[in-house]
Amino acid sequence: MDLTTLTHAMYVAVGAPIAGSASPSGLGSAVEHLPGRVSVTVLAVCPKAPPGAQVPTDTITGYVLWGVGILFVVGIIIAIGAIIAGRVFAMPHASKVGVISVVVVFLAAIGYLVLPSMLSGLLGNGCI
Repeated sequence: MDLTTLTHAMYVAVGAPIAGSASPSGLGSAVEHLPGRVSVTVLAVCPKAPPGAQVPTDTITGYVLWGVGILFVVGIIIAIGAIIAGRVFAMPHASKVGVISVVVVFLAAIGYLVLPSMLSGLLGNGCI
């Protein structure tokens, strides 16, 4: 069996029934009465965008990516402003919040870069 067949199909093997065994419902099933082993092949389903949907999807994805990038920059500017305002007006809590905000923005940026590759590694090519 080649790698393509293994990655694009799921195999379920069901063994022959054990003598004297009964199903929990008492009715039995067709699988219980089959001799030997049964192999069922379920083909993979790969989602595909409908015709004409790719361009608007790319546009929306681009807007979201730019929006998130702008929010990272705005978050850093506000955090630095909080640090400076806390020092100028002798408000130590504002300075602490500013420092924490910088750390949170950088952790969010790292997560923004790392998580998509982790998800694509776990989910594969998106085929079910």
